Amino acid sequence: MVCANLNTLINRIYLEIGNSRAQDDQYFLDHIILCPRNDEVHNINKAILQQFNPTVEVHMLRSVDSVLEEDGMYYAYPTEFFQQLNTSGLPPALLCLKVSSLVILLRNLDPGEELCNGTRLVVLNMRRKVLQCRIISKDRRFRGKVVLIPRIRLSPNVETLPVPLKRLQFPVRLAFSMTINKSQGQSVKHVGINLQISVFSHKQLYMAFSRCTSPLNISVLLPEQSQESRRTLNIVHKEVFNSIRL
Repeated sequence: MVCANLNTLINRIYLEIGNSRAQDDQYFLDHIILCPRNDEVHNINKAILQQFNPTVEVHMLRSVDSVLEEDGMYYAYPTEFFQQLNTSGLPPALLCLKVSSLVILLRNLDPGEELCNGTRLVVLNMRRKVLQCRIISKDRRFRGKVVLIPRIRLSPNVETLPVPLKRLQFPVRLAFSMTINKSQGQSVKHVGINLQISVFSHKQLYMAFSRCTSPLNISVLLPEQSQESRRTLNIVHKEVFNSIRL
């Protein structure tokens, strides 16, 4: 179950990511790598994108960023400063995609048509203001449906950023890997869990392991100093159980 390094973890979960079988929607539904934090997710997605369809061009879609109007210091911030600002729920300033790559929707656009936060899609085509995508879902009513995802303006929670930011970008991220919290409610056949940085909240470790339908198909990456002991931190708030008994 324990992997020696990050490349081993990626290759165990996405062994066939470079060949034509990875074009199948079921392949994406059956494979995922989970991480506690967004920065780890970003790094793994970037590494997998390089392996995915190696002959296909990478499209770099840049956002248009600005500060909310009530902030009078707009001209004090260079463009490079905005490009470095990323937070949970906000698409990256530089969104790198390939045709047929897997993405996850970050906003509720049309919940009645399955276009809601957490829906996974395969990119079919890219234009300056719209992405053409195909929904991959276990719900047969929407599986395979072709949809258009517009470029929209997003304003994240200002408490998580040093400035009140407005970002014009497609509301998606790569989804070969995702955070443990984002995976809640999913059942996947092959799960990789990156625990180089330990979990940080109650029930998070349990949630990661319980995403997989079989313990035989779980691969785990621990910090180098923990690989021999095969131990990792688990966060349990015992007061939760005490309150239940009361």
